[in-house]
Amino acid sequence: MVVRFLASVVLVHGALCAQPSAPSPIPAPLRELPWGQLNFLHTTDTHGWHGGHLQEPQYSADWGDYIAFAKHFRDRADADGSDLLLIDSGDRVEGNGLYDASNPKGKYTFDIIKEQHIDIIVSGNHELYLRNSSDNEYFRTVPDYKGHYLASNLDIYNPDSGKLEPLAPRFKKFTTKNQGIRIVAFGFLYDFHGNANNTVVTPVEDSLKEEWFQDAIHDRDVDLFLIAGHIPVRDSKETTNIYKAIRDVHWDTPIQFFGGHFHIRDYAKYDRKAYGLASGRYMETIGFQSISGLTTNEESTNVTTKRAGPTFARRYIDNNLFSMYHHTGTNSSTFRTEHGKNVSSMITHARKELYLDKTYGCAPQDLWLNRAPYPANDSILTWLENEVLPDSFDVKAAGSVAPRVIITNSGAMRFDIFSGPFTIDTTFLISPFTSGFRYIPAVPYSSARQVLALLNNQGPISLQDLVAFSKAHPDVETTGDKMTQLDPHHPQINVPTRWETSITSTKRFGPSLQNPVGVHYPSTPDSDNQLLPGYTTVDDGGNDGDDTLHVPIRFYDVPNCIATNIGFSTGATPDTVDLVYNQFIERWILLALRYLGEKYEQSDTREILEGKSLTEIISDWVASHWQC
Repeated sequence: MVVRFLASVVLVHGALCAQPSAPSPIPAPLRELPWGQLNFLHTTDTHGWHGGHLQEPQYSADWGDYIAFAKHFRDRADADGSDLLLIDSGDRVEGNGLYDASNPKGKYTFDIIKEQHIDIIVSGNHELYLRNSSDNEYFRTVPDYKGHYLASNLDIYNPDSGKLEPLAPRFKKFTTKNQGIRIVAFGFLYDFHGNANNTVVTPVEDSLKEEWFQDAIHDRDVDLFLIAGHIPVRDSKETTNIYKAIRDVHWDTPIQFFGGHFHIRDYAKYDRKAYGLASGRYMETIGFQSISGLTTNEESTNVTTKRAGPTFARRYIDNNLFSMYHHTGTNSSTFRTEHGKNVSSMITHARKELYLDKTYGCAPQDLWLNRAPYPANDSILTWLENEVLPDSFDVKAAGSVAPRVIITNSGAMRFDIFSGPFTIDTTFLISPFTSGFRYIPAVPYSSARQVLALLNNQGPISLQDLVAFSKAHPDVETTGDKMTQLDPHHPQINVPTRWETSITSTKRFGPSLQNPVGVHYPSTPDSDNQLLPGYTTVDDGGNDGDDTLHVPIRFYDVPNCIATNIGFSTGATPDTVDLVYNQFIERWILLALRYLGEKYEQSDTREILEGKSLTEIISDWVASHWQC
């Protein structure tokens, strides 16, 4: 294991960061990148974080910095005769004020993203939830990446003609610039059911039977099969089926998967010539993959020059300028490119236009979504349950005399709150969704109190029981196909498995690597020789995948939903309550009540707080309670 410590420099807050309000990165010990014959940079699940993390130094580089980073890597590849390809696995939208605060959404984001040359790009599920976002893919992103955007199992009804057609080409065959490596690439989305009705996602297993796919994998003049997908690289039936389909035809041709969707760093080995890389979330991670020992076009005709076989290697790069300087052999004077600086300026301009740094208040402490157990004083869910929801839905303030049970899903919260300024941008980082709250009046408390347990898979009845119940009761108004097929990995569903929409899987995080053998931690003005908390990933490649050494962070599972009671008399149990809930989970609320013997329909529900979303409720609460 080779580790280097970045040379110390004099830090001035924000001086080395593209965005004026971003914190300066902190020096840390780094592992070298395993540069090879064919190299990749990979992003996935960026969710609008193209301005970088403005409260976390280790992830503070922006999209303009990534453009400069890639330019230096391309120059290196051209100089040494290797190749570099950039991959993006989707979910570029929703989750950050840079995208969500504009009208229309993405007004600035599309022009920012397209400035980076990406060799293979695909759609995620977030691009498809709403008709307008999938239309944006059709009219903006696909043309911006013509010849590079792939849609192997995704179709769209042409907004002009109304005819169903592939969103983009199903696959692509190309030869790399310097090495002459022949690649057949695909772009898949997992078997997603929550898309708007202007798109059609064909199940992966069905797509693999289609003529175009069979023709593509029966091509014998291929050095590498490349699958860019918004699909997990581990424990995924879609990935397994694609791998098996290729292996049935090519038993030893190398295969490289690039995946996403689970928001984790992960590296999976399928066989000695087939691997998959997932590169985190929210522009925290730039994935690096290299493959050496591939047979090239010229070598394939000459048996005597064929290589012994490929070797695969990976790194997860913390998205900050110190990592970027080190891996490109540059510094603050030589790293920046005109193109990168211009894109950083575009981001700064967009943030100013959207007033993203406007402050509602100042958080008195850090509040964690998954880095604290629930319940706990530093849990963001406990804060919601004990403070925000009771104050916002106060019975007297709302002019009601009925006690209330208020339920919201934990998946409506997407990120942590850091102590300090709570801005317009913060509201979209922690809860970018637009669904408001509704309520059902006078629900028997004996039933209402059981709903939370149902939604959280607790007790003798569970969420799975509800799904089975819905299939047996097609008369229930809200339990049609969309209900029974509800995507368990929707951003607002927090099904308690090892794969969460946030990074909750402790199995993907290993022991601390605070003192690896042979590493020297020199004293510098900027470091007290203590590692910062961060990713310490353990995957099929071992425990040396992270480019930066960190103290490990523990992540905790959280429940699907939380609830709070308001207006209950001390020592008394009400006969009925107003059952209040986030509108996103309305289907589940009504189904749970039907399961419990209460026959409520959507027509029995009412709007509350004038339809305010959780984002608006939180920002109003902060403005009233957290003064700077």
